[in-house]
Amino acid sequence: MILQGLPALAGKILNKLRCPHGDKYLENAVVNGFWAKYLFQIFAISCLFAGGLRAAEEDGPARLALVIGNSSYGTVAALDNPVHDAKLIAKTLENLGFSVSLAVDLGQVEMKRALAQFGRELRASGSDTTGLFYYAGHGVQSFGNNYLLPGDVALSDAADLDLMAVEAQTVLRQMASARNRTNLVILDACRNNPFENIADLDESGLAEMKAPTGTFLAYATAPGSVALDGEGGNSPFTQAVAEQIVVPGLPIEQAFKEVRRAVLDQSQGLQTPWDTSSLVSDFVFAAAPEAPVLSSAEAEELQLWRSVSASRDPVQLMLFLRGFADGVYATEARSLLAEVMAEELSTGVVAKPQAPAGPDEAETALFKAAQQDGALAAYEAYLQSYPAGTYAEIAHTEIAALKAGEGKDPVGREEEVVPPVQAAQAEPAPAHPEAGPLTYASPLVSELEQINGLSLAEIIDQSPIFPPIEGLPESYWKSQSCSSCHQWNRERLCEQANTYLSLNMQRSLNKQHPFGGVLKRNLKSWAAGGCQ
Repeated sequence: MILQGLPALAGKILNKLRCPHGDKYLENAVVNGFWAKYLFQIFAISCLFAGGLRAAEEDGPARLALVIGNSSYGTVAALDNPVHDAKLIAKTLENLGFSVSLAVDLGQVEMKRALAQFGRELRASGSDTTGLFYYAGHGVQSFGNNYLLPGDVALSDAADLDLMAVEAQTVLRQMASARNRTNLVILDACRNNPFENIADLDESGLAEMKAPTGTFLAYATAPGSVALDGEGGNSPFTQAVAEQIVVPGLPIEQAFKEVRRAVLDQSQGLQTPWDTSSLVSDFVFAAAPEAPVLSSAEAEELQLWRSVSASRDPVQLMLFLRGFADGVYATEARSLLAEVMAEELSTGVVAKPQAPAGPDEAETALFKAAQQDGALAAYEAYLQSYPAGTYAEIAHTEIAALKAGEGKDPVGREEEVVPPVQAAQAEPAPAHPEAGPLTYASPLVSELEQINGLSLAEIIDQSPIFPPIEGLPESYWKSQSCSSCHQWNRERLCEQANTYLSLNMQRSLNKQHPFGGVLKRNLKSWAAGGCQ
């Protein structure tokens, strides 16, 4: 009955796979009677590999996989999960671009034929091919050799093991003969020993094998140990493998390290997956997404963000947000700032950063040259050399002003905006005209009650009126002095005040500030008088 239905079944497969020479294989199968079943099996496996290989060649270097799962056994205990495990791995590998041949519940002859065909396809596919063999089912060791058990294994003496089973070294020999760059072997075959009562077959688990050059070997558990079959639909090892190999950009070594951690955790330390590698090239199952090409401005912002985020300094984070309030990393910066502040506030002590050393002569000279030049490229050149320099915030403000004619500073009470041309022509009056030029100790005249009558020396020790960054909790900024944020002292304040003498910086005099724009205009007057 089987042979009578064979031609029709083969015809359906031929039409679906369009395998070359299929008609010839089918004709031979029917003519030879008894051998038809086996020839048909060879033909089907050959077509599966050939079709998969053609598809892989169209997409780049081939990725070939043979996946076998044996759950049903005639003379030894059946296993619940190997077929489920094999199907899970096959589907996962197909999604990763592998051409997969899946076979379940095979006898010894069928397993050997599948391995032979797998070796032929590897040898024909080129040196850049990646080969992968996965096996789930019973496996035993004897005299240091490992054997994979087919479904029809029937053993009464250890001496007959190599006649009844499939030696694991057969897999390695087939793969090594292809001389391809990368071969991967994954064995979930250490669940238990079904031959414990047979002399010389009482060892548990598998023995560790030597990996030929360019091979990665992964075992469900350590050599000589027993793995769990799993209470769900899959073994803990295979489930973890399927989850980790799909992570984009994860090297195979790291992937199986994560597998080891997951299985150790699930088994409460009872099962430790093992691997051995002789790979000579890097391999990832799932390629990482290509990094976007950044413009010079984006690269600059990224470089500064990496520096600021690594420091976890709330002051630097606030300054970064002032310069890049709508930048790519603004949300991340606000989140990190909130985290850092929460840590400091939970201790009851808000850290006050130490004032950094002043700029060196080279930085100061480069920034002054940028001011004299006044061009966008000049300020960008300064930031490329000193992305977190003393004058970085001022340089960012200048660049924003040159690009858009306006900038974004902290949110606070809006003031009447003076047109840039008018601001450039109008010099702010000193606090007391009859008293001479504005000095560091002169009381200021301001519409802001909080600073009216205070000197510059006193103001820098005051708390700001508005938050330096929108959404900043009052507990962090309201009781702090401006000098703790800007690291202000007389010398540094004079350096900043002098920047307002620049024609381009006239635009920033009316931008909002935690003390109001009036402070910037008084700083300009002070600088015009020589910072007395």
